This record gives sequence, structure tokens and C-alpha cells, in this order.
Amino acid sequence: MDDSTIVAGRLADMRIARFLHNDVPQYAFVQTDESDGKDYLVALEGHPLAGAGVKPTGERFPVDGDGVRLLSPVIPSKVYGLAKNYEAHAQFMHEAGHSDIKHAPEDMVIFSKPSTSVIGPDDPIVIPSYSNDMNFEPEVAVVMGRIAKNVTVEQAMDYVLGFTCVNDVTLRDLQGLDPMWTRAKGFDTSCPLGPWIVTRDDLDWKDAKISFTLNGEDVELASGTTANLIHGIPEQIAAISSFTTLLPGDVILTGTPNASGHLDPGDEAIVHVEGIGSLRNVVVRG
Repeated sequence: MDDSTIVAGRLADMRIARFLHNDVPQYAFVQTDESDGKDYLVALEGHPLAGAGVKPTGERFPVDGDGVRLLSPVIPSKVYGLAKNYEAHAQFMHEAGHSDIKHAPEDMVIFSKPSTSVIGPDDPIVIPSYSNDMNFEPEVAVVMGRIAKNVTVEQAMDYVLGFTCVNDVTLRDLQGLDPMWTRAKGFDTSCPLGPWIVTRDDLDWKDAKISFTLNGEDVELASGTTANLIHGIPEQIAAISSFTTLLPGDVILTGTPNASGHLDPGDEAIVHVEGIGSLRNVVVRG
């Protein structure tokens, strides 16, 4: 990669990460070195979402190198999510006794999470002291790249920077007690994001494969594909931008495809999205 400035709106064919090196946060492009097959962080000068462009600093670090830690790829001003946006998940919730509705609702069910809920790869997911039933929900997350207000379905994808993995962690025992889901969905550490952003045109977002691993074992019932979304990604962006202004870096959680499940202290939770990578977090008790 040369030293020319790369404008955020033209980012393509790359992965964008945010990381700490010796306690200094930086952005980077993630590149695979063909000579050893390993991923490296190409440190950047500038902010990929600022619009003024970024360029490599000349420093490069192994992703798993000493003093390097991946962070959440963005700290959004706000996070919106869609509930029961797959028929399989809606049916699972009903059969598990968490919902009176047998099928996915016709209209979008939209909830929000605060920016303080966001954590990055390998950060601990903390079970609050007041909950005894925390659940995982693996999903594809959309990262906005431009200010979006009242955009059409046809224009919606023009406003997207890219995609990342997310675990929409939910306190199932509180969800039934709080009709707004504020505590159930918005508690600290409830929104792990990462490991990086794959730019818009580098993911088959119409058919992205999602899976989940718990303590090294695949949870087959949690897997699925965005091909089965009830409300597609462009429709989600158009609907959300009709009532709020989406800013660069804001995140939309598109829905979990099938079954969710219980998390206990010590559990290792890994969200996998084909074409993006894997997001790992370990659960602890608060």
C-alpha cells in the first residue's frame, strides 16, 4: 500500500480496525501478508470516518503482537437493532416461552443500545448482579459511513461504510419485565463489536452466513444467513433514518437468525460471520 491519502467515501477492498498499541488508540487497515499468511495492522494517520482521508504512517504491527489489542472498530453515537427479524428466531422465542407471538411481526420492532454498551474483541461481557439469564444473539452489524436522514431503500446502501460482527447480548429475565427493553438490551458490555469492519462491497450482505461457538462447540441452532431477513438491510436503514439522523459510525444490528442461548460466567462466546471474521468474548459475573 502506498502513502497516498485514501478518502473514507472511497474505501473498498479492505478491513478497517481500531487498536491499542502501547496504550495509544489508532486506526489501521488489516492486511494479510502473503509471505507468512498472517494478518497485520497497517497504522493510519487520520480517522476513516472523518471524511478528510487517511494515509498509512509507515508502522505495521502483527494483529497478535506484543502490546497490541484490538478495540471495537467504532464507538457509535447510537446503536439500533431489530428484534424478531427472522421467522426462525420469532418461532424460537415463542416456543421457549419468551413471546406470546408465534410468528415474526409484520412491522419492524426497533430497539436501541447506548454507546456505553459497546465493547471490543476479547473484552469481558459482564453479567449484571440483578440478572440470572443472560443470552447470546449472533448477528451482522451495519456501520454507517455517511450522515443519513430520510434516505430511500434504493439509496440506503450508498450510506454504508461496511459490516462487522456483533453479539446482541440480552438479559432475558429482564426483557419480560421491561417493555422498553432498556435494561435488558442496554446494559454496559451488552454490545460486543468486531473484530474489524469489512467494507460494504466486500461482503455478500444479502447472504452473509452467521454462526456461533460456545466454549469451543458450534451451536448449530444459532446459525443462519441474512438471506432470511424479513426486513432487509436497505429497508432497515430507510426506516430508521426516517425518524432519526444516522451519523458516520452509527451501528444497526440486523437481527439474530435463529435460537439464542444462556451464558454463564467463564463461557467463551464467539460470533462468526463468513467474510468478516470472528468476534470472541468471555463472560464474567459483575
